Amino acid sequence: MRDLAPSPLYDALAAPAGAADGGFVLGRIAQSLDGRIALLSGESRWISGHPDIVHTHRLRARFDAVLVGAGTVRADDPELTTRHVAGASPVRIVLDADRRLGAHYRVFRDGRPTLLVCASDTRGADRHGSAQVLAVPRNAAGLDLRVLLAELQARGLCRLMVEGGGVTVSRFLGAGALDRLHVTIAPLLLGCGVPAFTLPPAAALAEGLRFSWQMHRLGDDVLMDIPLARTCVAA
Repeated sequence: MRDLAPSPLYDALAAPAGAADGGFVLGRIAQSLDGRIALLSGESRWISGHPDIVHTHRLRARFDAVLVGAGTVRADDPELTTRHVAGASPVRIVLDADRRLGAHYRVFRDGRPTLLVCASDTRGADRHGSAQVLAVPRNAAGLDLRVLLAELQARGLCRLMVEGGGVTVSRFLGAGALDRLHVTIAPLLLGCGVPAFTLPPAAALAEGLRFSWQMHRLGDDVLMDIPLARTCVAA
């Protein structure tokens, strides 16, 4: 049974998918007030407070799959479960184009449904620990996310949450592959660190993209719920 806490924040996620492929992709990130998701050392636990962590777990319970990049696995060794809320844990997906991650991370050895996504020009077995390997082609930006989404939908994974890190969320955003974005901002200043977003620079303010959003309080943090409708921000 899924965790279905009533809220306009979650009601928006239950709306019918508007994308042509029928899928729904949510980007999810938590950052400091000065736009950092981690220290330069990689330390990121925890930038946001406990209510935001619970929110992340509630989101996981509403999606078929949760996706992270190799850097997030390397830095945090996450479980990507719904242990703080009621509801089934989603299938876990790890993007590791060149298959550099070892099989000792928890997502590859605890036996829960997991996919390791790599580039089709890499070599290796069709299993990585307990995870199944899914190969997709590269394009100029890296792994071809359009092909990946089609492959996931073919497996019944139509609702996807892209949870991090910043580079991975930015690639989905840059490719126009996000339907919605949840950005939590914590009242924390770090001075420097890993940026939340890495995107092509706008040449002028008028060329930057502005979006509407709804604000929600999560304890001391503020969450921005941003509808994107797969807007492409690539140069």
